[in-house]
Amino acid sequence: MVDHLPLTRPTIDEETIAEVAKVLRSGWITSGPKVKEFEARLSDYFGGRPVRVFNSGTASLEIALRLAGVGPGDEVITTPLTWVATSNVILAVGAKPVFVDIDPVTRNIDLDAISPAITPSTKAIMPVDLAGLPVNRDRLYELAVSHNLRVIEDAAQSLGSVWNGSRIGSIGDLVSFSFHPNKNATSIEGGCLVMNDETEAKLAEQYRLQGVLRSGVDEMDVKVPGGKFNLTDVAAAVGINQLARIDEFNMRRRELVREYFRQLDRQEIPDFKIALPVMDFERSNWHMFQVILSGDPDAAGRGDVMKRMAETGISTGVHYPAIHLFSLYRRAGWREGDFPHAEHAGRNILTLPLFPSMTTSDVKRVVDSLINALKP
Repeated sequence: MVDHLPLTRPTIDEETIAEVAKVLRSGWITSGPKVKEFEARLSDYFGGRPVRVFNSGTASLEIALRLAGVGPGDEVITTPLTWVATSNVILAVGAKPVFVDIDPVTRNIDLDAISPAITPSTKAIMPVDLAGLPVNRDRLYELAVSHNLRVIEDAAQSLGSVWNGSRIGSIGDLVSFSFHPNKNATSIEGGCLVMNDETEAKLAEQYRLQGVLRSGVDEMDVKVPGGKFNLTDVAAAVGINQLARIDEFNMRRRELVREYFRQLDRQEIPDFKIALPVMDFERSNWHMFQVILSGDPDAAGRGDVMKRMAETGISTGVHYPAIHLFSLYRRAGWREGDFPHAEHAGRNILTLPLFPSMTTSDVKRVVDSLINALKP
């Protein structure tokens, strides 16, 4: 029986487990002192900016849209190559997602395609740092300022990534992160939103928990229609310890990715067989290591490659199908052929295992399995 190598695995140490046990014994397991501590530590990490945590990165994106005043009749420009939550939250606030194609090299939103997509209804731009590689923040904000648009950064995958020496989240407008178990740091489930000032932070708190405003000993009011998006102290305890190790985790990811490039270079794979990601060790946190298969009908297809690799004990993933080709978005008028680069990537992108407790021999095993699986 072959050993199974998962696509990802969170690194949870004994100290974290002990902290969770303390929270459980305390009797205060929903939002409480650990949530406050987690928010304070995140604020320090992001250079003192106000931060609030939520029960998912999806919730933090939706609340960011509400803080930006996005609602019915508005349009938000985004990428079709991301987890569908990015566009679903735009629908959730009653607005319309407007997709533009990706840059085939970075696989991020094509910034040159944004200006032609702007209309009088455009309210915001929502870029995504795919696999942790940051979108060009200089050009992004030049565009936003010139068109008077808000920017909601879907930085779900880029905790610890850097732009011009500054951590993603320490600069910019509204910046949303995810702490899902497959992310570089986890709180089991969860997310956070980095904001511009305390006014936005206070409003985010209202949206987070049913719009409730408390005053005095027993007074309560509701001024906005909030939801149930709060994070528990159990999750926050995990997040605190994970945040303390994020630099360690990301450094290990970079080491493993360097080994991926070494092993793939050793195989001398022609560029037309698979396309490798941008080799960026300065900016990216390497949330994922993804290759794009050729899509050649005479070569092994992605499904076959995944099955063959699974037979050798290697898990792989698809991140992500092109959103505009899902039935929900086809009904809104999007069609195949609208965004050729995103469609090619969505059909052929393959995520390989990457997590801190992997070994260099694991990487070699993955690459050997991939090469064998690619054979017709």
